[in-house]
Amino acid sequence: MKPLNKTTVEKKNLPVKILQFGEGNFLRAFVDWMIDKANDTGVMNHGIIAVQPIAQGQEIANIFKQQDCMYHVYLEGIKDKQPVKEVALVKSIEGILNPYSQYAEYEKLFLSDELEMIISNTTEAGIRYEEGDDLTAEPPKSFPAKMTALLYKRYKKFNGDPNKGLLIICCELIEDNGSTLRQYVLQHAKHNKLEENFINWVNTACHFYDTLVDRIVPGFPRENINEIKEEIGFDDNLVVKGEYFHVWAIGGDPIIKEKLPLDKAGLNVLFMDDIKPFRAKKVRILNGSHTAMVPVALQLGCETVMDAFNTPEVEKYINRMVADEVLPCIDEDPKELEIFAAKILERFYNPYLKHYLKDISLNSISKWETRDYPTVYDNYKKRGKDAKLTTFSFAALLVLYTGQSEAKGFTANDTPEFIDFIQKTFDKNNIKDWVTGIVNNKDMWKENFSEVPSFIDKVSEDVKLILDKGMLGALKSVIG
Repeated sequence: MKPLNKTTVEKKNLPVKILQFGEGNFLRAFVDWMIDKANDTGVMNHGIIAVQPIAQGQEIANIFKQQDCMYHVYLEGIKDKQPVKEVALVKSIEGILNPYSQYAEYEKLFLSDELEMIISNTTEAGIRYEEGDDLTAEPPKSFPAKMTALLYKRYKKFNGDPNKGLLIICCELIEDNGSTLRQYVLQHAKHNKLEENFINWVNTACHFYDTLVDRIVPGFPRENINEIKEEIGFDDNLVVKGEYFHVWAIGGDPIIKEKLPLDKAGLNVLFMDDIKPFRAKKVRILNGSHTAMVPVALQLGCETVMDAFNTPEVEKYINRMVADEVLPCIDEDPKELEIFAAKILERFYNPYLKHYLKDISLNSISKWETRDYPTVYDNYKKRGKDAKLTTFSFAALLVLYTGQSEAKGFTANDTPEFIDFIQKTFDKNNIKDWVTGIVNNKDMWKENFSEVPSFIDKVSEDVKLILDKGMLGALKSVIG
């Protein structure tokens, strides 16, 4: 088997126009894979330097260097109800460095004339404001402080040239990711009494983009890596496995569309002024379906999303919930919504990814409130109807969290005091009082579920149905 490096694969040098904070599986199977495709089709010619966000990481950096920063992305999924696979050799990364041990090289790259954009995925915890973070440290601790320090040095080097600002594209899984980073950069600038002209330069010459990223990336395929190496013909120790589906929504001023023309390479990248409506739609359809499905499917003995969708009653339940309750409350063209939802739900049939329900169940209490309650509320307010199927998922969640459900061996991974409250107050002889106590527990919810007058009654009826008939019997009654 051949080693993977420049002795076995031709790799041309690319101008480094992108500095990427993060070298993990997701960025490599999503952003770097896209840049590589755009380079191959000729719509871009961008090299990437990957910056490690923490001091540790020498082991992975060594593998990068051994492979001259090349690796394969191995995608499997379903398209138009048919299995599809794509294996791509990604050559867009020019190098990897750690600012904690290679600060001078890191700073030089940030101050280079040809640098155009920053892309980041420093995890949800990465975009945080750390009081008193030292901007003179090499480097500062937090990602926003790192950005503030280097933007200031870039501003000074180029004497505030408005053409030397950067496009900053965040992939962290938080709402308003780019806007929040900009807010923290400006906060650090003001706290450190940096000049007003620099603050104006950040606001006018630098462009921060809110994004929503979507692709399931399990990462390095340890279970069958030897078979994959045989298939690709290389001893690749950086293989990343992911699903075939992808979408990247980028919101902000239109400059990004010219500088990052990934859509012209046939990629599912959507540019828009504001991604909030798109995020809300995606959260309700994809994430809302996941959250509604989990407590139902777990109590039927399913382990993965694929197991769930191989169960006819669950498949029917989720598809009908989306069609009858979720889509009618989204103010967009119904036909386009149907197409969008079909592409989303098609991912549930992917037999190649083991997407475990117990993993999706993490923090289901807050997830249900954010992802599913809006459907219940909008059906009542906009349509004067009860969202019976979505409401049933809440009843299923409460039963699951009693610890006495049919999901044998399941342990809820959620806020301990909330689980404790549900379990200690559970009274199968007085279901309505139990449900009322949970719904009215102001510590558990930001929303007031009582705004939907029938909610407590409907949940109580569904809980009783599940306890009396079992999950399968209850589900069959609900879907008819």
